[in-house]
Amino acid sequence: MSKSYQEAGRSRSILDELNREFYAGEFVCLLGKSGSGKSTLLNLISGIDAPSSGHVVICNGGQEVKITALSEQQRTHFRRRHIGIVFQFFNLIPTLTVLENVTLPLELTGRHQGMQSQAEALLERVGLADRLATYPDKLSGGEQQRVAIARALIHDPLLVLADEPTGNLDEDTGESVLGVLLELTRGAGKTLLMATHAPEIAQQANQVMHLVHGKLCEEHSK
Repeated sequence: MSKSYQEAGRSRSILDELNREFYAGEFVCLLGKSGSGKSTLLNLISGIDAPSSGHVVICNGGQEVKITALSEQQRTHFRRRHIGIVFQFFNLIPTLTVLENVTLPLELTGRHQGMQSQAEALLERVGLADRLATYPDKLSGGEQQRVAIARALIHDPLLVLADEPTGNLDEDTGESVLGVLLELTRGAGKTLLMATHAPEIAQQANQVMHLVHGKLCEEHSK
């Protein structure tokens, strides 16, 4: 898979003929400098963006889904049901409470039955059982990111994509948030792909990849 953009009338290559498989239950860490293409890669895997060439295939219950062959609307529906995304800047909706932010993915897919109790249980696991009616602007950065993690996992996704999830937090808070994310994804056997520039996070990953000049280079697997 490759991705390039037109810039000032010239083609600028971001990702160059990547060919890689990621396996169920793995925590894969994507390292790279700012601008190396980490966020672009996650956007392509999630179907938010489309590659210039090549394909993204996700195995869903034994069935291979080529999401790059789907329409934009079909990709959106697939993402809502099967992919969870954690962003660096939280992306919570300020006019919704903590509980409403977390239940939103279930509402969008029409899964209303039991959603409040499910969300409450998940928020208890991330340590926010007493903040259900609170609005995001009353939360600390670490609390907002824990809400974002709960929102990303509420619909039981196949795949979780995290784009610099600790990049906007101080070191201690970042470690706490990372611990919550790893506990919830590993405990449920989820595949986690995390883009970061922090080498210390990579020590906990099953596989570490570096994005260098548009290429994926494997550092180690365990």
